Amino acid sequence: MKALIPVATGSESLETITIVNVLRRAGVDTCVASVTGALDVVGTRDVGFRADALFDAIADREFDLIVLPGGEPGARALAAHAGVMRKLTEQRMAHRWYGGICAAPALALAPAGLLDGKQATCYPTFRDALLHFVDQPVVVDGHCITSQGPATAMAFALQLVETLCGAATRNSVAEQLLFHRAAT
Repeated sequence: MKALIPVATGSESLETITIVNVLRRAGVDTCVASVTGALDVVGTRDVGFRADALFDAIADREFDLIVLPGGEPGARALAAHAGVMRKLTEQRMAHRWYGGICAAPALALAPAGLLDGKQATCYPTFRDALLHFVDQPVVVDGHCITSQGPATAMAFALQLVETLCGAATRNSVAEQLLFHRAAT
C-alpha cells in the first residue's frame, strides 16, 4: 500500500507527523511531498520537518491513499496547488482513497467538488463550508475520509490504517500506541 501526504508551509505539524508516523508503523509506504519547492517545510507552531520528495517529482505516481493535513495556511496552499488538486480529482475518479483533516476538507476538498454528495467533517470553525457536515471525529463516506483536527489526528490515522490494511493491523498499531487506554 502506498500513501501520499502533500505538505506546504503552515501544514498542521501535529496532524502531519501523526498521520505519517502511524501509517509507517502499519507498514504503509508513505511519501511526504512538499509543494514549497524545498524539502524542508515549516509547519504550524514553527515545527519543521523534512519531506521525502518534491511534489512535482512524484506527481505521476499512483497512490492507494492521498491525505491532506490541515492548518489553515497549509490547507490554503495545497488548495492553490493545481497539481495536488488534479491528483486528488484523479484519485476520486479512480475510486481510490482520499481525504483530509482539520481545515483541509473545508478549504481544499470542498471547493474542488471533492466532497460533493459526501458526508464529511472538518475543524468546527469551517463547518459552514461543508454541505453535509457531520459532527464526528472521523467520517468515512465512500472512498473519502475526513477528520476534525489535531486532537482527532490519532483516530484519523488509525482509520486510515484500517482502511488500507484491515482491522487486525489497525488493532495491532493501536495496541502498540496504547490508543485503547487513551481513548477510554
